[in-house]
Amino acid sequence: MGYTIFYLSLIVLIPLAGTFLKSATLTWPVFWATVTSPRALASYRLTFGTSLIAALVNSVFGIIVAWVLVRYKFPGRKLLDALVDLPFALPTAVAGIALTAIYSPKGWIGSIVPWQIAFTPIGITLALVFIGIPFVVRTVQPVLEDLEPEVEQVAASLGANRWQTFWRVILPTVLPATLTGFALAFARAVGEYGSVIFIAGNMPMKTEITPLLILIQLEQYNYAGATALAVAMLVVSFGMLLLINLLQWWGMRRHLS
Repeated sequence: MGYTIFYLSLIVLIPLAGTFLKSATLTWPVFWATVTSPRALASYRLTFGTSLIAALVNSVFGIIVAWVLVRYKFPGRKLLDALVDLPFALPTAVAGIALTAIYSPKGWIGSIVPWQIAFTPIGITLALVFIGIPFVVRTVQPVLEDLEPEVEQVAASLGANRWQTFWRVILPTVLPATLTGFALAFARAVGEYGSVIFIAGNMPMKTEITPLLILIQLEQYNYAGATALAVAMLVVSFGMLLLINLLQWWGMRRHLS
């Protein structure tokens, strides 16, 4: 216990405490003006909004991908299973450049679709979906592997159709793992920088994410302002993750009951 507390304090608590202490050098009116400026509020809406949408999309399609990998046998399944982990190993800058090259107005896909993807919130959401999908797949997949197919057959023999089987048998089983994957994907998306910075376009009030705004404050040697924005993001992220954990606890309690 002593080693654990020391390690967590050294790696997590002390840096976070330093962030709060640095932002405390600002007076309350200056701190409030910094974290509630129109540019900062626009970056919050973009960062948390796109992260939430990307995590929701990954929650839905992550279950589908995990289901296909577990229940179906087809040529190339192991290759597809390995590709799921690619966003883990791929440098985020490489992912951002690749996505921008494909979805820019002159890219392979961007030149075909009738609307612009790169340099818009749609492109940011797409990048966050790319880097977040492994979190959901890898948390749901072991649960589906432990779920015996006989359970679905029993539900079918009792008269349940496919939708009823999924809603009443499969979903309650994978819901806690899905919420865990959702939380991990959301947390990763909120702090993502490398893959987003290229495809975002970085236009203030439009496609400027909060991590970029913090970096701009640091480049201007406004360290207190940067830590103020960091504290604001930390508080909001902690509140949302706490809510997700409460939902996960409720889902597990409901499943066990």
